[in-house]
Amino acid sequence: MKVRIRFRKTGPVRFIGHLDVMRYFQKLIRRAGLPVAYSAGFHPHQIMSFAQPLGVGLESMAEYADVEMTEDISGEEAVRALNAVSAPGIEIVSVRQLPEGSRTAMSIVAAAAYRIRFSEALWERLAAGEPALSPEGLPVAWDAFLSRETIPVVKKTKKSEETLDLKPFLFASEADAEGEIFFLVQAGSERNIRPEMPAGEFLKGFGAEAGPADLKITRLDLYARGEDGRLVSLEEMGA
Repeated sequence: MKVRIRFRKTGPVRFIGHLDVMRYFQKLIRRAGLPVAYSAGFHPHQIMSFAQPLGVGLESMAEYADVEMTEDISGEEAVRALNAVSAPGIEIVSVRQLPEGSRTAMSIVAAAAYRIRFSEALWERLAAGEPALSPEGLPVAWDAFLSRETIPVVKKTKKSEETLDLKPFLFASEADAEGEIFFLVQAGSERNIRPEMPAGEFLKGFGAEAGPADLKITRLDLYARGEDGRLVSLEEMGA
């Protein structure tokens, strides 16, 4: 059977990279005593895959790992066993059985939801800028940003760069007077929108740039397209 594990990644462990998280989960599953399946060959490894990699420094309420098991397990018991041996900052939320023949989370990710908060230092720069911006004025300013006909950004890769219109890939978004921005954007192998891209373009309108410590980004969930075309949480695809 194949199960999908949903877990949170918060606190200092947000600075641990994706490959280290993968290695950690291999040890975690062994310590929890789960009946994990191994590949054949001279160098057997646990049959496991992860959904969309999370950038270093970002927190997440919904990371996903698909793991093959050799026998049926109880989701509730697996959550307890994993959390009992997990390190602070990695919390297992659910373990759900996937239908037979399900594709891996990595291959079906279509969208991601994020929350962004600005640092106090960035708010001070925005308050002193021209035009000035405060948390109370963020909802109106963000709505004005979203109302643009196009939102062009330059997306850089290791080999090239391209000018991309973000507008078609921002599926939903809003900001509140507490200084938080929420948005649902396209993600996955076909087109992946990094969460700092819309925030960075928005700040340009106020003559500001965000440094590495200015944006606190939290991934809230990952989604796939259901049979009816609507977005569904990866967690809800298991029972």
